[in-house]
Amino acid sequence: MPADAPDRTARALNAAVAAGRDFGLDVSGTRVLHDLFSVVVHLAPAPVVARVPVVLPPGSGPTAQAARQRAELDVVAWLAEQGQPVIPPSPLVPREPVQRDGFSMTFWQFTEIVETTEPDYVRNAGLVADLHQALRAYPGELPFLSAAEPQMVTGALADLAARPDLLDPADLARAQQEWEVLKPLVRDRTAFEAEYPVELQPVHGDAPPFNIVPTPDGELYADFELVSLGPVEWDLAAFGSECEAAYDRRAQELGLRALDEQVLRFVNAVGNLRSVACLSLVPQLPMLADALRPAIEQWRLQPFAGG
Repeated sequence: MPADAPDRTARALNAAVAAGRDFGLDVSGTRVLHDLFSVVVHLAPAPVVARVPVVLPPGSGPTAQAARQRAELDVVAWLAEQGQPVIPPSPLVPREPVQRDGFSMTFWQFTEIVETTEPDYVRNAGLVADLHQALRAYPGELPFLSAAEPQMVTGALADLAARPDLLDPADLARAQQEWEVLKPLVRDRTAFEAEYPVELQPVHGDAPPFNIVPTPDGELYADFELVSLGPVEWDLAAFGSECEAAYDRRAQELGLRALDEQVLRFVNAVGNLRSVACLSLVPQLPMLADALRPAIEQWRLQPFAGG
């Protein structure tokens, strides 16, 4: 871990505790549940969890974070009101991002997780179709494909030019060429729809088969931090043919469209470049170097994204 990681965790924890106290919560038993991209804090004994993002791309400060967090809170609160199985925002604090000591955080209802359950991603892929059906009726506005984080990818590839230790210059050159092909379709809804005439709708945005959590009361959808308007294929990117088939079976039962092969190729290509771009976060989170290696090696074996 970077030298300042323990201090970063401590500062995020202290900010969450101070915010909880400001809301009148009893935080005497506070404990850190998770510490990776975010520091996730149970403000025990209050049934409230604070999620404090700490590993962020350059330029993604508290103000930019708050806009994304507000969308997440609104969508998840709406899903909860519809009776959908989600981990909802905490009803004990205002439903809005809270900025404190340089962090922007959100507060969620504490939910016990059944840690011993082995995830079944194929089965979970089928559950994503149910989530998509529910999200189709969401009445709010969402940005187009913000889950692809185009500003992050552009900035990260520029930063990686100075870090040949993280990405070989030949790989960087390929990534930059691919991004020039894909970026216009990611940034411009009109350009995307001209190339891929499929229906767009709200999507989870952040690998939902991974973010379906087992609880004593059943499985719940979680972590909508990248909720966006986009093609449903985005939520199945990189999960492979078994998960795609499971999704299609459930989608057919629900009367939803099947996944489009061309759109899948597009979202997989964008997902590959996001993996490459995430190498720029290694100085903040060194474990990413090893975690991303299989995805980078797989990307090298794929044909050039532009055809």
